[in-house]
Amino acid sequence: MEVTLSDLEARLSYAFSDKGLLVESLCHTSYVNERSHEMGLRDNQRLEFLGDAVLSLVVGHLLMKRFPALKEGDLSKMRSILVSEPRLAECARALELGMYLYMGKGEEQNSGRNKPSILADAFEALIAAVYLDGGFEAAFRLIEKWFLPLIQDPHLPHLTTDAKSRLQELTQHIGRHVPSYRVLEEKGPDHDKVFRVRVHVLGITAEGTGKSKKTAEQNAAQNALARLQGAALKRPGKP
Repeated sequence: MEVTLSDLEARLSYAFSDKGLLVESLCHTSYVNERSHEMGLRDNQRLEFLGDAVLSLVVGHLLMKRFPALKEGDLSKMRSILVSEPRLAECARALELGMYLYMGKGEEQNSGRNKPSILADAFEALIAAVYLDGGFEAAFRLIEKWFLPLIQDPHLPHLTTDAKSRLQELTQHIGRHVPSYRVLEEKGPDHDKVFRVRVHVLGITAEGTGKSKKTAEQNAAQNALARLQGAALKRPGKP
């Protein structure tokens, strides 16, 4: 099926005045590297940086409005859960963002369109593109559309314990070995490293990436919890 940028705009309920911003938000580094001869082509990393800040601001605002009595620590934990890589990847998948991405042949062959880290980064870059094109109100409406249902979830306040702790508590509860984490990859310059970590627990493995080892471990644990939850739903009654 052929997809167009206008299809994505329809999904967003937002039409860009500057289509170049939309294209930039969808350009993975691998795509730009393969086309280094094309002048003016930029990957979405700068937009991802800005989108992360805009997203954190808006989600923080929505959380303060939703939970006026909660202290800063609890609000920070909930925001961390909501803007985590697994959550952002879920939003990107619901938007079917992967099929609109521009990426290099190698990354394409490695199922890059389905990688949580790539999807999460592209979603943040898209938020930044809307912010730069339409202003804060446009970005606010977009983020509110995707995150307000999550913020209104009655289970959210009970998820403030970090993913690593929840995963360890789960394994201890059923009397199994604690999760085992291993750094698979560490790339990038010292000031902008990206870590890739794998966790092995309860017979499954899951991976996560992040700008620090701690963040990568948390994302790996969150992905492991999601896989375990999915397995439990498929096999009710089994541990």
